[in-house]
Amino acid sequence: MYKRQVMFTLASCSFGEPPEPEGGEPPNLPTPSGGPPEEPATFMDVVAEGLEVPWGLAFLPDGTAVVGERESGRILSIAIGEDGTPAAPEEIGTVEVDANGEGGLLGLAVSPDFEQDSTLFLYYTTEEDNRIATLDLSSDAAPEPILTGIPTASNHNGGALAFGPDGYLWAATGDAGNGDHAQNEDSLGGKILRLDTSGEPAPDNPDPASPVYSMGHRNVEGLAWNGSGDLYATEFGDDLADEINRIEAGGNYGWPLYEGPGGEPDYIDPVVTWEPFESSCADAVFVEQTLITACLRGQRLWIVEFDENGELVGEPQATLVNEFGRLRSIAMGPDGMLWVTTSNRDDRCEEASGCVIDEADDRVLRFSTSYAVEGRVLCPTGTSRSPSV
Repeated sequence: MYKRQVMFTLASCSFGEPPEPEGGEPPNLPTPSGGPPEEPATFMDVVAEGLEVPWGLAFLPDGTAVVGERESGRILSIAIGEDGTPAAPEEIGTVEVDANGEGGLLGLAVSPDFEQDSTLFLYYTTEEDNRIATLDLSSDAAPEPILTGIPTASNHNGGALAFGPDGYLWAATGDAGNGDHAQNEDSLGGKILRLDTSGEPAPDNPDPASPVYSMGHRNVEGLAWNGSGDLYATEFGDDLADEINRIEAGGNYGWPLYEGPGGEPDYIDPVVTWEPFESSCADAVFVEQTLITACLRGQRLWIVEFDENGELVGEPQATLVNEFGRLRSIAMGPDGMLWVTTSNRDDRCEEASGCVIDEADDRVLRFSTSYAVEGRVLCPTGTSRSPSV
C-alpha cells in the first residue's frame, strides 16, 4: 500500500493533513456549491492490489466495499477500520461464470434491505446468456436467477447494475455484437432495463409488461443519477463516437442506425461524445451536478459539469490521464472518498496505446475529495452530514 498527494476538489469530510507529494500535478475536479473546506485532504492510496480484473463495485450499509472479479467470479469485501484504514480483501462468495471475451461477473448492486436480507444482486455471464440473480451472503446457497435470457457474446455484454433513487433495480445490456438486438423490442439486448427486486418489470415502465426502459444502445456499462434524479448512461460506440446519454422513458438512442448524433426526431442524441481513443468510458458517478466517468481505452477520468437543467457547463475536463492505465469502476464511498478500479489485466492493456501493466495490478484506488457531499456521504465518525439550510 502507498499514498501520494492528489487533489480532487469534490465533496468529502476532512481527513487531516495529507502526506508529502511524490511529484506530478494533482488532478483538480470542479468545486460544488458551498465553498472550499477549511482543511482539505489531498491523498490517494491503494486499497487493494493483485486482483483479477475487478468490475463491479458497491458498498454495504456499514461502509464495507464489495468488489467482483470478472474472470474468476470471486466476490470480495474490503472492510474499512475506524481509523479509515482498509483491511485486506476477503472472499465472501464465488459465482460460476463464463469469462470468455468481455463476459463474466459484471455489475454488483447491494439490496436496499441488505441489513434484513443480506442480499447482493449480480449481473453475470453464463454459457447460455447474461442474467441477473440474487445472492444471499448469509447462506451457502447458489445465486438465484431473477431475469435470464439477456443475449451474450464475446463482446458487448453490458453489465451495469444499480438501484436508482426510485428504489428499482436498473440494468444495462449490450447488443451482444448484433446491432439488430438494440432495435428489436422483443430482445433484451441493447437496452436499459428497470425491474423490481423479484425481477418483474417496474409497473410504470413504458410497457408495464416489459422490463425495457430504453432501447437502441450498443454497449452501456455505466449508470449514474444526478441530484435531481435524472439518469445518465455511458455507452461504447464503434469507430466514431463514444457517448454519454441522458436516459428518457421509452427513448430510442439510435444504434445501429446512428453512432453519435443522428439528428432524427425519432432518436435521442447523446449529450456528450468523444472519439473512442480518448474515452471508451465504463462506469460513472455523479457528485451533485458533476459527472465523473472512468475510461478504459482513454486511460483517464472525464469530468463533465452540468447545470441544474441538465445543460453542459464548459468543456469536459480529463484527469489522471495515463497515470494508472485502464480505469473501469468508479463510486463515491460512504467514507467520502472517490473509489476507482483499474482493468489492466483484461488483455487490452497494450504498450502501443501507452498502457503498461503494473506489478500491483489490478488495483482498487481511492482518492480524497475536498469536502463532504452534504447528506450523501458519511464523515469519519460515521455520522451523516445534513444538507445546508
